Amino acid sequence: MTLPLLPSPWMTEEHHALADSVARYIAERWVPRAAEFRETGRMPPEAWRDAAANGLLCVSTPAEYGGGSGDFSHEAVILLEQSRANCSGWGGGLHSAIVAPYLLHYGTESQKRRFLPRLCSAELIGAIAMTEPGTGSDLQAIRTTARRDGDHYVLNGAKTFITNGQNANLVIVVARTGGEGAKGVSLLLVETERSPGFRRGRQLDKIGLKSQDTSELFFDDVRVPAANLLGEAEGQGFFQLMQQLPQERLIIAVQGIGAMERALEETVRYAKERKAFGRPIWDFQNTRFKLAEVQATVLAARAFVDACMVAHLKGELDAARAALAKAWVSEQQGRVMDECLQLFGGYGYMMEYPIAELFVDARVQRIYGGTNEIMKELASRSM
Repeated sequence: MTLPLLPSPWMTEEHHALADSVARYIAERWVPRAAEFRETGRMPPEAWRDAAANGLLCVSTPAEYGGGSGDFSHEAVILLEQSRANCSGWGGGLHSAIVAPYLLHYGTESQKRRFLPRLCSAELIGAIAMTEPGTGSDLQAIRTTARRDGDHYVLNGAKTFITNGQNANLVIVVARTGGEGAKGVSLLLVETERSPGFRRGRQLDKIGLKSQDTSELFFDDVRVPAANLLGEAEGQGFFQLMQQLPQERLIIAVQGIGAMERALEETVRYAKERKAFGRPIWDFQNTRFKLAEVQATVLAARAFVDACMVAHLKGELDAARAALAKAWVSEQQGRVMDECLQLFGGYGYMMEYPIAELFVDARVQRIYGGTNEIMKELASRSM
């Protein structure tokens, strides 16, 4: 059963066809292996390569670099279907809609031709290493350093909470090439297989997102070719990050929509099948009222994200609005998951039911991409 939704103004017949294709692919290839992915804590590189071969990677990258020649709306369709399928382990959204765009927007032509086709085919799996053990959302406080030494940079530092950290073999590292503050920050492209001194730390054990590899990364005198500096000069990293973070935050909001829609659908189905006191729990007024409230929240959140999508596709989504969308939608997501899990009763606490995984996976949405407290601070500055 699929609940009726308001039409999204940014979605065309092409987007709906893509959604159907992606949903079938995930149902056939990933859902049957979900327990395996959770057990190992990641989706293996062969799953990435198969996804690439079936058109799920870098759909917004131009064809001349091996991509699908779409735009962010096509990435958003894939993100929605991944979230609806409750397959949180694939870090393809970060790879395709964050890492690849950094290269596309700021890379030299040589960097684009060297890296983008390999990202599109999943020969390379991308990650971006921002967060450090002591920095959190404060990117200006990073301590990882990149010291120029001839035609190389010597990279030293540690990063944590890195999505795709175990799989990634191309990592955009946020490092300090100059003095303190924003002007001293640069982005470096680190090819892990060619970088003595690079090592992966432990795969982090999280309360949710069990099938997504999240790791510590360490850089001990790693020599990075100066040609791997992203941008025309040092000190552009903070500006580059600020330019791209609105899309990252919109990604989080889009993922929240897909997850909420799946939770509502699962709960309505369960309420109509599960009996208590001789009748379906749907027959109790409290159940219907609670789910009506949840549906209103989901529809309102979808409308907000749709408006942000339309603005973003026109190049008009500012950082404040993206921050507000990320914060508000992720908070609604938490409330929706809580209300839905409650209607499952004790079964909602069992991981064999999708609602339990949806519930624990939702919690981090209020943290990564910048905590919601930081998002509200950013949004308030434009008021």
